[in-house]
Amino acid sequence: MPVARKLVLSRAFEKSYQKFTNNNPSLKTASKKALLKLQQDAFDPALRTHRLSGRLAAYLACSCGYDCRIIFTIEKDISHPNTENILLLDIGTHDDVY
Repeated sequence: MPVARKLVLSRAFEKSYQKFTNNNPSLKTASKKALLKLQQDAFDPALRTHRLSGRLAAYLACSCGYDCRIIFTIEKDISHPNTENILLLDIGTHDDVY
């Protein structure tokens, strides 16, 4: 049985998303496409998903454009055994999120 994935937005992600995409329709479009791919397959080569190191070693990051990164974790949903939650933590430029 395939694993279902659900995107879960943290309050910090929602705030960063609004700030990052405000007044920039192309960033909004690119990030929405990346989020859809992320939900379908977090390790799709187009996302360039990678594990972080240092103080962010517990997290993963993916690209959603030239200078756009999404920080997230993947967690099992204990109430639904065949579901993974992709907890979105931050979005922004490389310098903003690292």
